[in-house]
Amino acid sequence: MIMNDDLTRDIARDLAKRIEDFKPRASARRVGYILSVNDGVVRVKGLPQAAYLELLEFPHGVFGFAMNLEEDAIGAIVLGNYLVLSEGDEVRSTGKLLSMPVSEDFLGRVINPLGIPVDGKGDVKAKQYYPMEKIAPGVTSRQPVTTPLQTGIKAIDAMIPIGRGQRELIIGDRNTGKTSIVIDTIINQKPARNASHSDAGGDEDVICIYVAIGQKTSRIAHVAAELSHHKALNHTIIIAASASDPASYQYVAPYAGCALGEYFMDKGKDVLIVFDDLSKHAWAYRQLSLVLRRPSGREAYPGDVFYLHSRLLERACRLDEKHGGGSMTALPIIETQANDISAYIPTNVISITDGQLFLESDLFNAGQRPAINVGVSVSRVGGAAQIKAMKKVSGSLKLDLAQYRELAAFAQFSTDVDETTKKQIDRGARMLQLLKQGRYTPLPVASQVAIIWAGSNGHLDDVAVNRVDAFEKEFLEFLDRSHKKTLAAITKEKILTPDIEAQLTRAVGEFKKMFKAE
Repeated sequence: MIMNDDLTRDIARDLAKRIEDFKPRASARRVGYILSVNDGVVRVKGLPQAAYLELLEFPHGVFGFAMNLEEDAIGAIVLGNYLVLSEGDEVRSTGKLLSMPVSEDFLGRVINPLGIPVDGKGDVKAKQYYPMEKIAPGVTSRQPVTTPLQTGIKAIDAMIPIGRGQRELIIGDRNTGKTSIVIDTIINQKPARNASHSDAGGDEDVICIYVAIGQKTSRIAHVAAELSHHKALNHTIIIAASASDPASYQYVAPYAGCALGEYFMDKGKDVLIVFDDLSKHAWAYRQLSLVLRRPSGREAYPGDVFYLHSRLLERACRLDEKHGGGSMTALPIIETQANDISAYIPTNVISITDGQLFLESDLFNAGQRPAINVGVSVSRVGGAAQIKAMKKVSGSLKLDLAQYRELAAFAQFSTDVDETTKKQIDRGARMLQLLKQGRYTPLPVASQVAIIWAGSNGHLDDVAVNRVDAFEKEFLEFLDRSHKKTLAAITKEKILTPDIEAQLTRAVGEFKKMFKAE
């Protein structure tokens, strides 16, 4: 009994001490409840102070964000499995805005729009977060686009050049090679290529972000495999919002990519971001908006669909030196139906961007690849994003090709063609053949300048059209083997000096003796 009494007294003293030391802490948390759940969208009651894009916490570890701010309730988008939620469930306000974890450790990884790796290579611990929605840099913090971003594709770098900080739309029907162009561009930015050829765009490596929106999982896996095969995945981040993912993931994916791009841009680095594609992004937004009961307009899209893409693409720019000098180049992709570029979404994005690469299915089926319609395609940056050497050799190329198409169409109705017209048609046919390029074979800018110079100066006029491909391949191998100094001089000087042109003339003369001998 004595032991029990002692124990009781000890417990009582301990309790008394704890009560004495206890300091009550009051914490206020804004809590609401779910009114309804419908296709990834929930209506929430009891959170009148919720902010636009504020992160909300639902039961079962599910999160979402506020989208519609109405007088009696709010409409929220669920990020994840909404099927586990039901009416009456508690909803907590976090006081945080929708953000994306950012880190250099994401390079070489495949992640979802919330920054969670999906490639099975382990987690990434990010210490910093960037808001997914952000006001684009103002005019005073930007500088003009004057530095080239080399794609490695002759037809683009020569006639429709892209600069760092530009927004260049890639538009065309399904299966016309849109994704192949961006994969080539990403491959061309790999550090090994820049190091060996001193890429004419600059000495800094370009970080690439590929945002897959509504694509098949197998297609995303194919892109990752190709980039890995060409050793380009190490400088690339793939954000995957596949067709099987919720519409909410497809909606936030491009903004997540922009947040990651801004993280690197703020560090003074050059970034290339690809949105593949914004047509499906608009579809996802339309789906969410209709469930949110927003008023619909043309083609059932909500009235602010233009603002949706403009506030996204305006974030691509080139910052001035005071703000770090970094850049973010955007290559949005739009899929058309039957080559109709006058549809609602295509015209919207065309008006926002700084030019477009129009890929035509007829050209693709005719074997012209990349199937770029030069007559419709345009870069509003133009020659400002070209090195002087490329500008010189490609100056008349676009006009020559346009004239060739006109003359070739006219010549079909006449058997009697004068010698001058015939020469022009033959030259155009060879230049058109010269601009063909296989997938995943980007060329250094010096090699592009050399072969286009050879074609523009008539050195291919005596080469059969069906032998142009062989001529190009063997000539560039010959230059790389026997005239490395000439290629290095083009890369270093970035202009075609009389001495370099003389070296090219000698080189093409030497090669043609060997080529004809074969």
